[in-house]
Amino acid sequence: MKVSREQVAENRRNILDAASRLFRAKGYEAVTVSEVMKAAGLTHGGFYGYFASKDDLVAQSLAHVFSASAPAGADLAGYVRQYLSTAHLEDCAGGCPVAGLASETSRQAPEARAQMTKSIRRQIERLSPNMPGATPAEKRRAATGSWAAMVGAMVLARVCDDPQLADQVLGDTREWLLAQDLESAG
Repeated sequence: MKVSREQVAENRRNILDAASRLFRAKGYEAVTVSEVMKAAGLTHGGFYGYFASKDDLVAQSLAHVFSASAPAGADLAGYVRQYLSTAHLEDCAGGCPVAGLASETSRQAPEARAQMTKSIRRQIERLSPNMPGATPAEKRRAATGSWAAMVGAMVLARVCDDPQLADQVLGDTREWLLAQDLESAG
C-alpha cells in the first residue's frame, strides 16, 4: 500500500517529535531507534526510509525541536521566570534542548553540533534587542551572559539530588537576572 506524501510528512514529524522528547528525557545513547519508532507509532523497519542513521536522526531532531521552540520575545522578564521555573525543571522531555543535551551534543556528529550552534546563535540574536545596554555590543553581551546563566542554572538544578538546592539555584539566578533591569529593557 502506497503512503501519501502527507502521511510520510506526518510520520516523519511524529518520529522527530518522539525522538526529541526521548533524547531530552534520557540522552542520546540511552535511546534506541526501535524505542523512537515505537513511540512514534511506527515499526523499526521503516526508520531508514526517513533517516540515513541514528546520527542523522539526532541532528534532524535537534533542528526540529529548535524550530518549534518558543522564542524569547519582548517580555524578557516573563521568559526568565518561565525558563527558571520548577515546571521547566521537572519537564526534561519537553524542556529546553540546550539545557538537556548541550554537554552530550559536544560528543555527537558534526551535524548535531552544527544544529546546537545554530540554536545558540539564534537565541542570542533573539534576546539581544530586548536586553539592557546602550549599544548593540552591550546588548549582545547581556544576551550571551543571560542565556548562559539561564542554561547553566537549569543544568545545575537538574543534576542536584537536593530539591532545596535546585530551587535555590533557579531562584537565585532568576532574581539576579531580573535585577539586571530586564523589566524595563527592550
